Amino acid sequence: MIEIVKIDNAAEFDAFVASSPKGHMMQASAWGKVKNNWSWRGIISRDENGSIRGVCAILLRKMPMMPWSMMYAPRGPVCDLDDEETVTELLTAARDYGVKNKAYAFTIDTDALVTNEKYTSLLEKLGFTFKDRNADYNTIQSRYIFRLPLNGENEEEAMMLIHPKARNAVRYAIKNNVEIVEKGIESVEEFHRIMVITGERDNFATRGPEYFRRVMEAYGENARICFAYYEGEAIGCTLHVLYGDKVWWLYGASSNSHRKLQPNYLLQWEAIKWSLSKGCRYYDLRGGYPDENNPLHGIFVFKKKFCPEYMEFMGEADLIINKLGFFAVNFAQKLLKKTKKIRAKIINRK
Repeated sequence: MIEIVKIDNAAEFDAFVASSPKGHMMQASAWGKVKNNWSWRGIISRDENGSIRGVCAILLRKMPMMPWSMMYAPRGPVCDLDDEETVTELLTAARDYGVKNKAYAFTIDTDALVTNEKYTSLLEKLGFTFKDRNADYNTIQSRYIFRLPLNGENEEEAMMLIHPKARNAVRYAIKNNVEIVEKGIESVEEFHRIMVITGERDNFATRGPEYFRRVMEAYGENARICFAYYEGEAIGCTLHVLYGDKVWWLYGASSNSHRKLQPNYLLQWEAIKWSLSKGCRYYDLRGGYPDENNPLHGIFVFKKKFCPEYMEFMGEADLIINKLGFFAVNFAQKLLKKTKKIRAKIINRK
């Protein structure tokens, strides 16, 4: 039995996501509040007794100057992935919703390992196609994830889980009086200021302060901004979210001063301690780029010092709902990407 709920009626939906081993913060209705330029719906599959056996949150957004919409289930669905009946029911209901709302395709990137051939084979039977794993790393969510298992360790035991270089960096920051201070939503502007510094230094685009404010408002007491201070100056910051049995590292940044004091290492250690205090099974540092030629490979190297093993997820799978819309949108996106490259070359020559 299928039920579709709206964002203001999702308490039961969210409770299931939080309790599921496959639960993910992006499958919660709170993520729909963060992504407020999308339309959020929650699909619920119930058994004959009315109990929830699986859910899938979908985001829908109309493409500019086109009659079609993009539909996406970030890290969905949430259920026992070996339960083919529930998976099929959820994804079929999502497809039907997409048909009614003029979606050109339905994209998913389930929290499932690439080695889960039973699940990926089911998706192929349902009509999903996968992107070439070797093509590039340009996916909505990273395929390569660092997720540190926590099994009830105390802080001393947890410290031994991380690389010796990371342990030394943490101790060095502590020895040099770097202080970690937790702040609330009132610190968003300060957080954004340091994010901009990092973006300019490392050549990536940063979101505006209103985005970080929405994260803090949507996840409430489960969202946490921390700053690293040295002699009264904020030299680093992180934003984490607790949901279910995991803590996610969403964003991190550092100023250009006192970087040798290793504030980012101490901030990560504080996040691990917070995860332990909440009884979490995992601390999720999210993705990275194993390709050494990728300009963002450095963050991969950094994360590997806190979680020695990374996992490869299945990546993105697309279910084409409207062939004309699918090819028109992809053509337009490729053309836009090519135009941006040409403009960049022209600008660089001036």
